[in-house]
Parts: sequence; structure tokens; C-alpha cells
Amino acid sequence: MDGSGYQNDAPPFAHGSVLTPSGRIAYRERGEGPVALFVHGVLLNGHLWRHQLRHLSDIRRCIAVDLLAHGDSEIAADQDVSVTANAHMLAQFLDAMGIDRVDLIGNDSGGGIAQIFAALYPQRVRSFALSNCDTHDNWPPEAFKPFLATAAAGGLRDVLQAMLADKNVYRSPQALGLAYEDPEQVSDQDIDTYLTPLLRSEQRLLDFQRFLAAFDASHTLRIEPQLRALAAPTLIAWGTDDVFFDVKWSHWLAEAIAGTRKRVELEGARIFFPEERWSEFNELLREHWLASA
Repeated sequence: MDGSGYQNDAPPFAHGSVLTPSGRIAYRERGEGPVALFVHGVLLNGHLWRHQLRHLSDIRRCIAVDLLAHGDSEIAADQDVSVTANAHMLAQFLDAMGIDRVDLIGNDSGGGIAQIFAALYPQRVRSFALSNCDTHDNWPPEAFKPFLATAAAGGLRDVLQAMLADKNVYRSPQALGLAYEDPEQVSDQDIDTYLTPLLRSEQRLLDFQRFLAAFDASHTLRIEPQLRALAAPTLIAWGTDDVFFDVKWSHWLAEAIAGTRKRVELEGARIFFPEERWSEFNELLREHWLASA
């Protein structure tokens, strides 16, 4: 099925990991040529970008990493897992892979991390694309704070186990259902792929809790001057029905980033539209990359 496409996730990807100063970073990739680096958000992993890897690999070597405390990446128990630490990790990952510059794409907290990376390492960004994500002083967004409060109170394991035991809990408005236009289209397998690594061990759960506890707008506020100077051609693609990141943040980013070429609204789309409406997003990315060449 093309279009919404969850069922169309044959695994034609190369999976690997590379040792960096921030740990052994897991990734999946497909394609050859100029590298496009995809950065996922909280609770997810590189699986989010499977439709981009599959359908854009004819013009890019598409690579999706697993952030610190997510997916199959392996880290030390005491290392910094903040969003700025994740941005530095991306630079270390590219060094370890022998990659100079990338087309950078981010979503959710991964979009915030991508902003920090682009601000701190502008020379490594050939083009930039952001979808609904943490921005400026909207980190964490109000709608996500109850989840953070639950995690801070020690309830993270129970919440994750509940979503894995009954996938309808994941799809409910009280959990991640609000992140999708049609949460019923998210398969049980997708949910397992996202959440199971977070419960792989007691240490992984603690790492993820530290990642959540480090959410703080100071990270994006600190890099605002560099972000405003970013000249890389930039696409802002935003879902209009997102309870976490209002459309006003797409306007803020378009005004702030000097290199912004285009701002697009996807009517009715929610935060995880790169997964749910991947065909539309891929078309935007393809046009953006070709125009930026």
C-alpha cells in the first residue's frame, strides 16, 4: 500500500553501528551518493524514517541514527544524554563514518537536536529540513509535560509496559494517539520496534529517564544567534493539527533561519506526519534537495 504505508515496510536497509566518543551509535541506511541524515524524536528511533530511506535512496545515501538512550545505540551509564550532547554526537557520528556534509532532516525533539547541530556545525549542513519540532522556548511543549511528570515520579516503566502490553494504550489520546491523524494505522510491530529497546535493561530505562529529565529550552535558546545566521537552504514543513507544536513555530523558524527557502503547511497533519504522510513529505524533500543543488 502506498500513501499511508505502514504495511509497506519491507526491511531493505543495511543496519550498522559505529564507535564514537559518545558511545556505539546504531544506524540504518540505504542508497548511495550525497548523505541525508535523519534525526528522530523522543520515544522513537531510526525506524521512523523507513519510508524516507526506502523511497529517497535513489538520489541520496539516506542514514537514520538512533539517538542516545534510544534504539540500539549503546552508551555509558554516566554520560550526558541531553539534547546538546545528542547534537555533538551527530558530529562525532559523521566523523566516525567519514562523512563531511549532509542534508539534515529532523522531527519532534530530533528537530530540536538538528537545530542545535546545524547552529554549532553549520559547515556540515548542505541543506536543512524541519518538520514539527521543539523550537526556541517551546521545549518541552505543554502537552508533553504530563508524560515528563510521570517519568520524573518513577512511573516510566509502568507506562511503557502498559503501551507494549496493550497497543491500544499507545494509540489512545492519553498516550501517543494524539501524535497521529489515524493512530489505528500504526502497527503492533511498529510500536514494538519503538518501545521495546527502551525497556531492554534497567540501565536503558534509567538512560531514557535522564534524557527526558534533561529537556530544557535553554539548549535551543542558547544557540539562537547561530541558528539565525544559518545560511543552508532550509525547508520548513509543518502539520497544522499538532497539539505539541503549533503552526506559529513554523513561522518563527522561517523568520529566524536566514537560509529558509520555503515554508509549507500540511493541512490536518500531526507531529508524526513524516511517518504517516510520508509520500507528501518525501516529495517535498526531493524537490528541496534538487532545488538546493
